[in-house]
Amino acid sequence: MTDRAFLKSFAGLIVALVALTVVLFVVAQIIGGKTSKTVENTADAKAVAERIKPVGELTVGAVQAEKVATTSSNAVMDAIIPSANAAGADDNKGKKLYDTTCMACHAAGVAGAPKLGDKAAWAPRIAQGMDTLHTHALKGFQGKAGMMPPKGGNMSAKDEDVKAAVDYMVSQSK
Repeated sequence: MTDRAFLKSFAGLIVALVALTVVLFVVAQIIGGKTSKTVENTADAKAVAERIKPVGELTVGAVQAEKVATTSSNAVMDAIIPSANAAGADDNKGKKLYDTTCMACHAAGVAGAPKLGDKAAWAPRIAQGMDTLHTHALKGFQGKAGMMPPKGGNMSAKDEDVKAAVDYMVSQSK
């Protein structure tokens, strides 16, 4: 008789808990549905999206084509001083590749990479000559202090852009 009373009480408790779960689920759906619809329909949704958007974007690898196709805003200066503008374009190519690829190691000194602007670390490398630096950057190099992967690991980079990046880093480190 006690087992029967226990089973009756236990079954009643289970039925009550299932009913409570169903009621809570229905109430949550009603409340949740109203909240999401009101936020979507308000003008505050734009303000919320603006506040939570990412601060910036990092692109590693090849530079997008639309960013490469830049033109000088001053055609008169291009005609008067073409060599200065061409040199600026090469520096810009080197800086772009540094910012997208080389910076990953040369900003923090990863794997023995000399940091940009560290004159003491760059001096012995610069003393070897630009041809040696270009060759090491293009083909890779394993030295006592660390290693340099070919093209900094960005095999899609053009040789001339890699050389421009080396020239940029050397110019910033003299």
